[in-house]
Amino acid sequence: MTKVALLIGTVLLGAAPISAQTLRDAVTQAYASNPQLLAARARQEALEEEPEQARAAGRLTAAATGNGGYDRLNYGRVASATASATLPIWTGGRVQSAVRAAKRDVAAGAQGLRDAEAVILQAVVSAYADLLYSQQAVEVARIGIERLDRQVAEARSRFGLGQATQTDVAQLEAQRASVAANLADADGALATASAAYRAAVGSDAPMLSAEVPAPALLPPTLSEARVQAETNNPLLLQQRQVVKSALARINQARADRAPSLDLTGGYGRGGRLIDGRVRGLTAAASVGLSLRLPLLTGGLVPSRVRQAEAVARAERFQTDAAEREARRSVDAAWASLAATQGRQRAATDGLAAADLALKGVRAEYGFGLRSTIDILVADQSFRSAQLSVASARSDVLVAQAALLRAVGAFGRDAYD
Repeated sequence: MTKVALLIGTVLLGAAPISAQTLRDAVTQAYASNPQLLAARARQEALEEEPEQARAAGRLTAAATGNGGYDRLNYGRVASATASATLPIWTGGRVQSAVRAAKRDVAAGAQGLRDAEAVILQAVVSAYADLLYSQQAVEVARIGIERLDRQVAEARSRFGLGQATQTDVAQLEAQRASVAANLADADGALATASAAYRAAVGSDAPMLSAEVPAPALLPPTLSEARVQAETNNPLLLQQRQVVKSALARINQARADRAPSLDLTGGYGRGGRLIDGRVRGLTAAASVGLSLRLPLLTGGLVPSRVRQAEAVARAERFQTDAAEREARRSVDAAWASLAATQGRQRAATDGLAAADLALKGVRAEYGFGLRSTIDILVADQSFRSAQLSVASARSDVLVAQAALLRAVGAFGRDAYD
């Protein structure tokens, strides 16, 4: 491990237990228990029942009815029971079109569910990144206070020996008070980030691991990212299914002007109730064909056809917009990731330089070559560099999640 890696590890993992929770653990837990995700899956299960309901319009149906009453003018008390059945033979394409439209709705819903999962998991990554930075900010301030306590004690000793002034001691004490205020702010931010993490993941926030390998599903180049988005972006795929559903509904609307033919049958019995017994019992049965041929609909069917055609055109335009949005989201996510990765590399180099500068200033201070102000400036620069590395690491996580969602690769196994 390089010297820079050791420095970063000290900052980011200094207070973390060996069994710190990883981002993969958080994503897996949220995927299994997040209530918004569970609700989205339940809605998709409800949507998956629509094709079966559409098929029911072309299947055999049967019903039984019974009634009883009192006829004062004729028979007195009467009762009857009837059973009837209907089997559609020809529906003019209504059922087939409705089934196709329902299947496309289910397929569109499945893609919508994929994006809903990505949105929620992206929020989990954001909550993880925010909490990780907050934990690191608290640790940086805590270690900074410990370091300044040692420097204040050293300055007081030097003051007792006549090698430092009261001003030197006061300057260090003022710096310590400033870092203590930073720690208080960091503790408040940590509490807020912990609440957001608990809402997203479903459990109290533990100490998090900063060692997050880059997701294996990240595209290596921008051109490949664009290709993946065109073939796998869930919102784009959803819109393409919506277009197919709209086309099926045009045929469904046209089928309303086609004839329909049903096979019908019925059987019934009835009679008078005399002294608790059925008298004069009669029975009847019927079998036949029922033909329905729409002649005049008052313009309703043509209007519905035109409406369905207009909706289909609108959905095609919306598909073009979805393709543009998919390309935009990929380009934006790629640019954001490149920027944050560049900032992380610069922050890492800055941390190494700040560490070297602080150690050099301390050594030179021991020989009287540096002042207290020099130590304070070097110490402040070192803490700022530590926070810059922590912030850049968290931003890289968020940018990676945005790119995964844009190319349609964000799921439960994104961080395996």
